Amino acid sequence: MNIDALLPQVRLDLEALVRIPSVSAAGFDPAHVRASADATRALFEAEGLATELLEIDGAHPAVLATYPAPAGAPTVLLYAHHDVQPPGNESMWTSPPFEPVERDGRLYGRGTADDKAGIALHLVALRAFGGSPPVGVTVLIEGEEETGSEHLGSFLSAYGERLRADAIVLADSGNWRIGEPALTTSLRGLVDCVVEVRTLDHAVHSGMYGGPIPDALTALCRLLATLHDDDGVVAVGSRAVGSADALDLTEDELRAQAGVVAGVRMIGAGALTERIWTRPAISVLGIDAPTVQAASNQLVPVARAKVSMRIAPGDDPGRAMDDLVAHLERNAPWGASVTVTRGAGGRPYALSADGPIYDAARDAMTEAWGRKPVHMGVGGTIPLVAAFADAYPNAAILLTGVEDPDTRAHGENESLHLAEFAKACHAETLLLQRLAL
Repeated sequence: MNIDALLPQVRLDLEALVRIPSVSAAGFDPAHVRASADATRALFEAEGLATELLEIDGAHPAVLATYPAPAGAPTVLLYAHHDVQPPGNESMWTSPPFEPVERDGRLYGRGTADDKAGIALHLVALRAFGGSPPVGVTVLIEGEEETGSEHLGSFLSAYGERLRADAIVLADSGNWRIGEPALTTSLRGLVDCVVEVRTLDHAVHSGMYGGPIPDALTALCRLLATLHDDDGVVAVGSRAVGSADALDLTEDELRAQAGVVAGVRMIGAGALTERIWTRPAISVLGIDAPTVQAASNQLVPVARAKVSMRIAPGDDPGRAMDDLVAHLERNAPWGASVTVTRGAGGRPYALSADGPIYDAARDAMTEAWGRKPVHMGVGGTIPLVAAFADAYPNAAILLTGVEDPDTRAHGENESLHLAEFAKACHAETLLLQRLAL
């Protein structure tokens, strides 16, 4: 198996997928997501797999590709997603977000890593065996992971039996550092909402009425400030917290990875890995209010914010959502009217990476990278993981991927480290080979 010989073509395939702006979020053209599904399906069909689009009313299409298991061999489900995040502020991109460009060994573009590289990763593993892998393979490429897998339950109800497998490889995570592979063993969950604060039924002159009458934007700011205590610890309900291996992460490294501005202090409590993997976090993702440029001397009557809360393994998204809504309603400043619209929810997940399938994955990574993988958590959320664990309790779930600390998934200038991608391709191919033994 000469994996390196397969990389030039799969890179071209990846670049073609990146050029399709398959943003699954509301407000973006869903035709692009369908075009991405069609292009993905064609790639696996060309490898000799039986393919089709999985459709659910109101959902973006997923791609299913299957290869039957040889006699006595297990079946492996290979997962990735073909939808991507919105590009964000395009002026902040060094090159256009949907035009892949290589710079300094990294391929830049929206979806180069999250998660169209996962599609390319599975393609290489199949091509390494000439389209006839030594195990049964079911490929599932989801089309709405970036919007919280809203229709996942319906997909599993409709197609669940066709997705049953002995091992599930979810290529939507990352590695500890460049050159240091990892198996992901925990994920935080997620709940979010939109909170609206109203103090007036119409705007009024700030000079004539300012003083006794609060504006909605100031009231919103005071409300959002109650979500943390003075140390930055989440102050919403009694949230689950857990422990995590500190590994060798330092504050200086974390600050450099995230691009923290000089003078900004770390918030929260516990080891750094615990704060990003096994403790809750709250972020304000956006605010609807007059822009600075459009601002006038008026008291703003209404303002809105989108609030996101990550929750640790052991927490329940239903209870977390209830607590978040109750906190926002209870802490309305100055009697302001507060309306909370509930949004998405995703369960946290933790696993014990024990057993022969995990051993095979560690061996494959060790051979591909030349060093043993670490076990790490991820602060993000993949709703599908917990759902798959419920649906297929006897399957080993492997969380792998191609991201690294400088990937900038969801941000401007997202990129894929090409040398790390090559190692991941080697590792997945070796894994399929080992699982057949």
